[in-house]
Amino acid sequence: MKLYCFGESGNSYKAALTLELAGVGWEPVFVDFFKGEARSPEYLAINPMGEVPLLVNGDITLSQSGAIQDYIAELTGRFGGKTSDERREILRWVFWDNHKLSSQAGMTRFLMNFLPEDKRPAEVIAFMQGRLKGVYATLNTALEGRDWLVGDEITNADISCCGYLYYPEPFGFERKDYPNIDAWLDRIADQPGWKHPYDLMPGSPADRA
Repeated sequence: MKLYCFGESGNSYKAALTLELAGVGWEPVFVDFFKGEARSPEYLAINPMGEVPLLVNGDITLSQSGAIQDYIAELTGRFGGKTSDERREILRWVFWDNHKLSSQAGMTRFLMNFLPEDKRPAEVIAFMQGRLKGVYATLNTALEGRDWLVGDEITNADISCCGYLYYPEPFGFERKDYPNIDAWLDRIADQPGWKHPYDLMPGSPADRA
């Protein structure tokens, strides 16, 4: 399998981490997002959505991290839940993450770190950080008294929701402020095969410096 990705992408990280924790053989294909490669004619020919991640496995080509995670679960029997009720609950968290957590955290992180300092919109950043506080509180409450978001083992719900929370760049998330999330991130990092996004995929701020 090939995963088109880059290390600074939290959505790529969700797909890459799912592959890695599942023990699936895969290789990263670096997409130079900051030089516009995701919008190049060559890349759009294989992914008309113009985004990463993109998984290619033989005749199967899949974009969107949640769809890739679901495919890996179906292929390996891991991370997809043990019952139909668990599967729906996992999908509920993946959809919530894509809409509420990753979309907002990803944009806020981008605005705060990857734009020139004089072009960072302070009011927009403050607004987004305010919205994210509620999102973090929801996740922290859901983890009260629980090791995992769904069932009794790590699933795609956990792998999706953690996607942006290991990145070192500031975007308004402090682990110490959310003890249940903090302990949960440690549990995920203790899983065999876990790697930090900048160790798992090519492409980091240091490479562009």
